[in-house]
Amino acid sequence: MRNRRNKSSFGVLFVMLLFVGAGLYVYFSSMFERNAPVVSLQNNGYWNLKKPLKLTLKDDSGIKSYKVIVRTTNGDNELLYNQLLIPQKSIDLELKAPRGSYAIKDKSIQIIVQARDVSKWNFFKGNIAQKSYTLVVDKKRPQVNIVNNSYKISRGGAALVIFDAEDENLKDLYIESNHNKHFKAVPFYKKGYFIALLAWPVQDDTFRATVVATDKAGNVTKSYVPLYLKNKKYRLSKINLSDKFLNGKIVELAEEFDETQGVKAPLKRFRIINEDVRAKNEKLIHKITSIVPQDRVQNFRIKRMYPLKNAEVVAHFGDHRKYYYHGEFISEAYHLGLDMASHAMAPIKTQNGGKVVFADFNGLYGNSPIISHGLGLYTLYGHCSSLNVAVGDTVAPNTIIAKTGKTGYAMGDHLHFGVLVQGIEVRPQEWMDKQWIKLNIDDIIKSAKKIIDGK
Repeated sequence: MRNRRNKSSFGVLFVMLLFVGAGLYVYFSSMFERNAPVVSLQNNGYWNLKKPLKLTLKDDSGIKSYKVIVRTTNGDNELLYNQLLIPQKSIDLELKAPRGSYAIKDKSIQIIVQARDVSKWNFFKGNIAQKSYTLVVDKKRPQVNIVNNSYKISRGGAALVIFDAEDENLKDLYIESNHNKHFKAVPFYKKGYFIALLAWPVQDDTFRATVVATDKAGNVTKSYVPLYLKNKKYRLSKINLSDKFLNGKIVELAEEFDETQGVKAPLKRFRIINEDVRAKNEKLIHKITSIVPQDRVQNFRIKRMYPLKNAEVVAHFGDHRKYYYHGEFISEAYHLGLDMASHAMAPIKTQNGGKVVFADFNGLYGNSPIISHGLGLYTLYGHCSSLNVAVGDTVAPNTIIAKTGKTGYAMGDHLHFGVLVQGIEVRPQEWMDKQWIKLNIDDIIKSAKKIIDGK
């Protein structure tokens, strides 16, 4: 009897061990993994039914099958269905709108995704993932209309454009130029209207500006700004470098910059200063002057600029300078301001009020305050001997902000006067011309307001 009971107990224990072993095997075996597939649909909650949606399915054991359904008020429409002969751990799919999608009138639809893996879990049925996405349907492109703009733009110059843009799901709005610059537009006068200053870089041979409006569903509208182009010519200067200059002013400058520390070769020193240091200084200027406040503009009044009284122009904007040493080309640069001189430490006065956004030493430009006048328009005053303003100051028109000097890359006491539009240097002469301001700024705004009020 005892042997029979022992055998019976052993049998029960053996069966229990089998069950435990089988359970442990199922629990730890990759064949019985219990994680459902991961479903990811790239979307922002909107769909124009034109651009395919990106769908990704992932699973450690492998995707066995998947199905995608579009649900509208008219019922379900199967977009995708696939039973895979060879399971895949990652699948990237494109969801295209169903045929006849142009007839969908629903303001929103559902995308339902179901995926099953090859796991033996769930009584060999596998793990199932199902996700539902509700998307707003927007098939309509934004509406854009040019209200008014400057008649022309000169190479190295500026222009103004005013337009309206309307879309209930508007996302991005900017003016794109052919040199891939995105000019920011600012709300103007009344709701739905925008204004922007444009600039044609002096280094570029051509210019084209297009208003681009994009909504959240990816619909895009482009409207060309009809500007007459005046391809203004600028001076090309061939400058011979002297040993006196290389071993004098350049040595003096080289002591100030990290880039030239330890560099002994005179021509290499000059090239680093003229190219690398200049690029670094201009990068800072462009960064500061690319900021455009987005407060609504009711008006934009700019007075004729002339920062230095009784001054003589000693160097023009846009000069393309090529440097040679004993007939060999060494380096080049564009002069992106207007050099003016009167007498040493002459007072510099701004005719237009604004906010000081920079007031410090900036390499080749020396002490150089920068003032924002709104709408992405900035003025820069280089080589100053002393500054009367600090960052954050609000200056009134006709305020003395600094005195001329020869800090930075200056051979004598003078003012380097720069004007920038959204980070691009433009001809100061335009903004020093009362008639140009009237025709290209004042009259455009005045005429645009009449058009807007008449609608």
